[in-house]
Amino acid sequence: MNKLLQLPFYGALFYLISCAGHAMNPDAPAPPALPVIKINAGSATTWLDYPATIEGTVNVEIRPQVSGYLQKIYVQEGDYVSKGQPLFKINSSEYSEYSNNASANVQGARAAIERAQVEYDRLKPLVDNNVISEVQLRTAQANLNAAKAAHAQAVSGKGSADITLGYTLITAPVSGYIGAIPYKQGSLVGKGEIAPLTLLSEVNNVHAYFSMSEADFLSFIARYEGKSTEEKIKNIPAVDLQLPDKSIYHAKGKIELVQGQFDRSSGTISFRAVFPNNEKVLRSGITGSIRIPSVHENQLLVPQESTFELQDKVFVFALGDSNKVTSRQISVSGKTGNHYLVSKGLTNGDRIVFNGIQRLKDGAMITPQPMAADSLLQASLITASTKNQQ
Repeated sequence: MNKLLQLPFYGALFYLISCAGHAMNPDAPAPPALPVIKINAGSATTWLDYPATIEGTVNVEIRPQVSGYLQKIYVQEGDYVSKGQPLFKINSSEYSEYSNNASANVQGARAAIERAQVEYDRLKPLVDNNVISEVQLRTAQANLNAAKAAHAQAVSGKGSADITLGYTLITAPVSGYIGAIPYKQGSLVGKGEIAPLTLLSEVNNVHAYFSMSEADFLSFIARYEGKSTEEKIKNIPAVDLQLPDKSIYHAKGKIELVQGQFDRSSGTISFRAVFPNNEKVLRSGITGSIRIPSVHENQLLVPQESTFELQDKVFVFALGDSNKVTSRQISVSGKTGNHYLVSKGLTNGDRIVFNGIQRLKDGAMITPQPMAADSLLQASLITASTKNQQ
């Protein structure tokens, strides 16, 4: 073949080979654009949660002190009553008669004193003038003393009868809420009944009772300053009460130690927290959770969505030189609602991939996208709730 004719052939061949090369080696895809955040140290508050039961500071069983038929019930279950307000009335006819009889005894004893006094006054001048012997005057004096003693006894009996009569009207010993009333009007009640007439709960302040295991107690107490357990408990900060609907009660409470020793059967020790209840929102018998705050200073906070787990270990993708990412294991010392508290694996100022880490691998390159100011604020939230595992 003529060399001049071969030139177009080789040119076309080179062109085809070049096109095939481009087809076999396309341009590499651009690194993915992912949000990156800077890790900064700060303070964080976590919470230990303990199930609690609410009780009024005073829970009084209302019981009858005399027997009789329940003549009147002045209140209904759930009513709020004030101290001294009538609650129940027991038929008082029998006890009224006892009181009337005691009154008659007092009058009789008073009349006996008057008779004895008259006799004494009659005899005294006769004795003074030696008309009669002194023995008669002494006898009159003894009779007067006996009459006075009988009168005192009658007065005491009257007081006892009146007290018993007063027991037929049962009033509230404290202000509070009426509990269940198992008896109805006309029921026969008395001292021997197993169930009380009702339970009256004073709830201006309430106690939230909760307990800790031995290990939790020792770890808990070690956090606070003080030479004794009592001093340490006084240094526990104010606590929150989480209600059954997950809302937080508006007032803070103060922890007090209830028991001085552990319950051998359950291995726990009991506490209580006192909360004000001026609005009467809290009632005896409801449940909730005591939330004890714990403040951590100079903690590194990492959003949980920026982490992944592998064989029960927690990792993040840290951004290095040339925008390459490297997986880095972190040690978690606590949790908040959306963040881990990190004790090892990261340092202040490190940058990590915030999200979109599912397909990343060690050494991958990314195009870092600094997060917007509001997102950074969201990423740096430092106060939330952690639930104690009992």
